[in-house]
Amino acid sequence: MKKVEVKIINVDCANCAAKIEEKIKHLSGIEDVHYQFMTEKLSFTCHESIKEKLLEEIEEIVHMIEPDASVEKQKKHHHHEEHCNCGHEHHHHHEEQCKCGHEHHHEEHCNCGHEHHHDENVDKPVENLNQKYQFVLEGLDCANCAAKVERYLNQQKELSDVQIHFMSLTLKLNSTLPSSELKSYIQNKINEVEDGVTVKESKVKNTEKNLDTRDEALIRILVSAVLLGLGLMLHENAVLSILLYASCYLCVGSEILLRAIRNILKGQIFDENFLMAVATIGAVIVSEYAEACAVMLFYQIGEYFQNKAVKKSRRSISDLMDIRSEEAHVEKCGKVYTVEPEDVEEGDILVVRAGEKIPLDGIILEGKTSLDTRALTGESKTQNVEEMDEVLSGSINLEGLIKVQVTKPYHDSTVARILDLVENAGSRKAPAEAFITKFARAYTPFVCLLALLIAVIPPLMIADAQWMDYLYRACTFLVISCPCALVVSVPLSYFAGIGGLSSQGILVKGSSYLDALCQVDTYVFDKTGTLTKGSFELTEIISEYPEHCLSLAAAAEKNSNHPIAQSIVRAIDVQLKEASEVHEITGRGVECIIEGKKVLAGNGRLMEMHQIELPVLQKTGTMIHVAEEGKYLGTLLIQDTIRHEAKKLIAELRALEKKTVMLTGDQKDVAQKIADELKINQVHAQLLPQDKVKLVEDLMEKGSKVAFTGDGINDAPVLAISSVGFAMGVIGSDAAIEAADIVIMNDHPESVLTALKTSLKTRRIVMENIYGALFVKFVILLLGAMGKTGMWAAVFADVGVAVLAILNAIRAMKKS
Repeated sequence: MKKVEVKIINVDCANCAAKIEEKIKHLSGIEDVHYQFMTEKLSFTCHESIKEKLLEEIEEIVHMIEPDASVEKQKKHHHHEEHCNCGHEHHHHHEEQCKCGHEHHHEEHCNCGHEHHHDENVDKPVENLNQKYQFVLEGLDCANCAAKVERYLNQQKELSDVQIHFMSLTLKLNSTLPSSELKSYIQNKINEVEDGVTVKESKVKNTEKNLDTRDEALIRILVSAVLLGLGLMLHENAVLSILLYASCYLCVGSEILLRAIRNILKGQIFDENFLMAVATIGAVIVSEYAEACAVMLFYQIGEYFQNKAVKKSRRSISDLMDIRSEEAHVEKCGKVYTVEPEDVEEGDILVVRAGEKIPLDGIILEGKTSLDTRALTGESKTQNVEEMDEVLSGSINLEGLIKVQVTKPYHDSTVARILDLVENAGSRKAPAEAFITKFARAYTPFVCLLALLIAVIPPLMIADAQWMDYLYRACTFLVISCPCALVVSVPLSYFAGIGGLSSQGILVKGSSYLDALCQVDTYVFDKTGTLTKGSFELTEIISEYPEHCLSLAAAAEKNSNHPIAQSIVRAIDVQLKEASEVHEITGRGVECIIEGKKVLAGNGRLMEMHQIELPVLQKTGTMIHVAEEGKYLGTLLIQDTIRHEAKKLIAELRALEKKTVMLTGDQKDVAQKIADELKINQVHAQLLPQDKVKLVEDLMEKGSKVAFTGDGINDAPVLAISSVGFAMGVIGSDAAIEAADIVIMNDHPESVLTALKTSLKTRRIVMENIYGALFVKFVILLLGAMGKTGMWAAVFADVGVAVLAILNAIRAMKKS
């Protein structure tokens, strides 16, 4: 099984996006289907053998539901062999965005006499390389026919990246054919599937600005508005006014009527095109010509502004996540080649100039500089790095030129993981999103059924009821039956909230977790590295032989990554003794052999396990006891300091009436002192990792919604079982990113509070949009059924509430 990701572009309707996803889910052999309307990305899992067949079926589904939409092509492979002047053989593989759709093999020779193999994304001219062309298609008056022609041309091996823009009637493609033969070749191929279409020349300029379909829509809206205005002004002249109304209706509504007819033929009945067509034709039947035109005009105006708002929000959110470098400069044999980051391999040497983003994770081999890591952590501060320091992709090189050796391929890099988390957040839908998706499928057919009942039953049951009057009321019902305001605004709200948090270094893996955070009533914190700095210092040695005690403890702990162990090692300034047979006992300490003697270094439980008696010490801090050959030697006192941000975090959580709990493996007196200072509700000390899991499970069994925050080093089990798991200060840590639901890339505890405030704000916006849209629709439906409002007000209210809901959703992106 393989995960496949493609982009479905030009889907402007959220309801249609939901239909596309639902249809694809029913294809045979496909699993885990998620289409994210905001990022336009479709992901699914299938067996490699049926991938191409599924992509063809998906393209058919997309064109059936949205004729103007298209499935973006995937990358092709080029093979390029080159010789350099270093005298060594190199094997290097890159993927390149191919324009022709075929594999190419090229050879070059240099003056070293050796053969070298490189797959490179180079811009050197190659014979028969495909070129970009653009043509104008005359006589193509059907969007579905355009899609059919586009599909057929894309199947021809001489052509690639074929795109037909139906509204501007432009054909764009790449081809390896000579330009003198291309036009006639395309004309012949189009004639095989569609008659009456003429191919004409159109030069492609570097600064091309094609007529946007939305600009054409605006022109149609303006022309139709003028025609409607003239019709209203000249209403006394019946014949002229009807001609003006007819012209207005066809100008603004012909596209909708055509789509409705094509969709009916395909079995797609209950969509907005069908509803608007039936409603306005009904208005014409009852002689409300001006109203039919106005309804269609207002609908198109609403669609125009809705699409503008959605595209603007997409751009705004994508700008927040503009952390990916589009190219990488790879140094090979003294030459620098520009390639895509995906084409760089582990071990390659990157050249990063001042002002450029670091494209992949790596280690500096040459140079030193300052890095701006704001895109990763959300913090406006620089990081000084030099040779052998680790650097992360997405950071900006502020000063000199550096050379970086790549340590991870692009798909495992920090940038790729962050973008993947944000883009795939839509696959974990919040309950509100799931509800709206189901609601939308039932809402439109239900309202259409009510409209039919309103049109038929009252005239049959009520003596004085007029057929035309109730037909008009039924048409008003149809106008208000499109659920777009709900379908687009709810996922957009969550997407904006997640995008806003990501710009602050807080990565949420899905809207379900953002929604779950609103329900959390208990916040559990691991002490070390979360509420305290985790930068321990040795403050006292209680022993008759302090130097010997310290040297044994440092030798035993020198290979440990634990902050306490590292503080002991830092405290000694002489050469460490060699330790052998080192065994780390989880939650207790270390036992080893030093100079032939058995040494123990750890907490009281380790000493108790070996039946070593300890003196009574009235000290506050973490105590590491040292024993040699079964005899107590001394105690090292190590202390941690509380983060000043932790006090603000706990205080604000208490103000929000949230319960706070602290877990630690430290001693009770140390833990209690910190808990008292921070005013934490509960504290549990001297815990093993499995004890933390048990405590969180107990809290959840009692009905608490628990959010656990840890440093991600050894908290994976607790992060996994909690309602919401926060991993804090884990930039570059793969394990923590995998374990947590929300990843805090910076090192600030108050980011937990930021995430909570954003989740509350996002949910509030979602509820405003749901209840607001439903209230407006319900009122208009009721007034329409009673005959108290016309179709003008209905369509104005419907499209108006959709635009307002979208604008309201974008507010979730702003900092809380």
